[in-house]
Amino acid sequence: MLCLRILQSALVFVNTLTLQDILGEPEWAGLLTPADRRGLTPLFWSHVRPYEEVNLDMYIRLDLAAVKLPGPLVPTEAADRQSSERA
Repeated sequence: MLCLRILQSALVFVNTLTLQDILGEPEWAGLLTPADRRGLTPLFWSHVRPYEEVNLDMYIRLDLAAVKLPGPLVPTEAADRQSSERA
């Protein structure tokens, strides 16, 4: 049971990196609406072949350098107003 959870977590991690890589391309910026972005999930598994032969090439790695981590959140005007009202 524990192995299944580790496998699921690894699959979600790889899917998240894949989504970040694809959504980082400029041509996707204008195609997706905010509703489309809310509907994205890394919980897809249609690319997984559980009952077929899987050929692993242990000499090729994922291009993790292409994935950029998000920076710190920039407060919006509404958040600035709320913080100034509390003070």
